[in-house]
Amino acid sequence: MSTAHDQPLIPILYEDNHLLAVVKPPGIPSQADDSGDEDMLTLLKSDLKRRYDKPGNVFLGLVHRLDRPVGGVMLFAKTSKAASRLSEAVRSRTFGKTYLAVLTGTPARTSGQLTHHLTKDSRTNTVQAFDHPVSGSKEARLDYRILATASGTALAYIRLHTGRSHQIRVQMAAIGCPLVGDRKYGSQSGTSIVHNIALWSAAIEVAHPVTKEKLRISAAPLQQGSWAPWNEALLQAAVDSAE
Repeated sequence: MSTAHDQPLIPILYEDNHLLAVVKPPGIPSQADDSGDEDMLTLLKSDLKRRYDKPGNVFLGLVHRLDRPVGGVMLFAKTSKAASRLSEAVRSRTFGKTYLAVLTGTPARTSGQLTHHLTKDSRTNTVQAFDHPVSGSKEARLDYRILATASGTALAYIRLHTGRSHQIRVQMAAIGCPLVGDRKYGSQSGTSIVHNIALWSAAIEVAHPVTKEKLRISAAPLQQGSWAPWNEALLQAAVDSAE
């Protein structure tokens, strides 16, 4: 592990000379966008520069993205070699991603695999799901399992098999269970906090780009907001069960 002069501004889950894994707070963009708001990539580059007194520009590669309203585990590459190898893992689907979500209502089946064909409208930044291929669509697949229910909502474990834009949000909405707080895809419930929906990046599994060691990096959401109905022990157990 690298040694730092002091504690970082964003919680670090794992760090060595090649990788940096952190907990992304909901509401922060993964990278700079038209909003001009502070983003993860810029914040972490500044943090690395500060903690290690690095001169000049700091390299940090964006390996995958989380939607702005989504919090949880996010992995970055500290070298170009690591960035290239991790990007290949994403392309070859050997980069495992599991999530927790709070759904409005409960699906008819408590577990299963969803397959849809998604199209994206870049003008409105929205995605539409179809149950059959249409022009320009991409196949999207995920597995889900309901872990608990409370007050008309359901805590779900979700594992992605593809990495499409807004995939979890639009696929769960397509079966009538939009994520709590996700007004873009039909939710009428949730907190009033701007840029906050009940979706959490719970764990990442990938081979270390240099040592080839199998890494599993995880973090549970805090028991607040949409996650308040479930105690911390259950949330942690949900993350641990996503192996």
